[in-house]
Amino acid sequence: MIKTIPNGVYPTMITPFTEDNQIDYNAVEQLLHWYDGKVDGVFAVCQSSEMFCLSFEERLGLMRFVRAHAPKGMAVVASGHTARTLDRQIEEAKAFIDTGVDSYVFISNGFAAEDESDDVFLENVDYVVSRIPEIALGIYECPVPYRRLLSPETLGKLARGGRFTFLKDTCCDADVIRDKIRAVEGTPLKIFNANSASLLQTLRDGAAGFSGVMANFHPELYLWLCRNFRKEPEKAELVQDFLGFASLSERQIYPPNAKYYLSLEGLDVTTVTRAKDYRMSKSEMLEMQQLRGLTADFKARHGLS
Repeated sequence: MIKTIPNGVYPTMITPFTEDNQIDYNAVEQLLHWYDGKVDGVFAVCQSSEMFCLSFEERLGLMRFVRAHAPKGMAVVASGHTARTLDRQIEEAKAFIDTGVDSYVFISNGFAAEDESDDVFLENVDYVVSRIPEIALGIYECPVPYRRLLSPETLGKLARGGRFTFLKDTCCDADVIRDKIRAVEGTPLKIFNANSASLLQTLRDGAAGFSGVMANFHPELYLWLCRNFRKEPEKAELVQDFLGFASLSERQIYPPNAKYYLSLEGLDVTTVTRAKDYRMSKSEMLEMQQLRGLTADFKARHGLS
């Protein structure tokens, strides 16, 4: 039976590494418990997790660990979809699905080359999906190796197949997301916006929640917005303004800045990454310290603690 994915907040989970560049499972477990009570689920083994820099064995091991150590009631959607041939995608998907994730998430650019049509995309999706177990599936408009945004028409066709329940939308355009929401009405597919600035508008239009980078910084504010935007519309506008402006932090070097922020939260997380050979400057670290201070003050002033 295909599971229903809860609405709400799904951070794009980072992968902590040790100083010698191995996955730090102690820090992964700390991170899962830090998310507990602040989110509805996690999106694991995604681009934020540096999945393109992990071997198949590392992706599979990380997925197993997250599923085994996620706090009770926390949904786990996960990708790890990096293979380029369809048959290899099927083989890897079966292994990932066996870990017990609530939804296995494909990346949209994995099914067709940049110059190939949506008909090719849909044909290849059908080829892969028809050969894997019956499980809730997701699709992620990942920007690497190229960003393949799904049109409302194509998304509607995908949704009507009944297998897809999760879309991480990265178009960053509330009007387009509204059209996508309309295109999937009456299907199991739920749309999760990755863009902070447009979140409130898309929630009002029927988006299911948020799945993005900034839920690694102050996920509890995203959770409040997703749960209270109708009940307290004026405060929702205020929270949206804060979240939208704070999301400028994404333009810093990510994911090192998220890892540093989490270390300020008391987690044993280094800023080591595989995706980027980069060390944060003192100024960038200071900006993260100030963001954390402003978040605490905003929550206290507006009764969001």
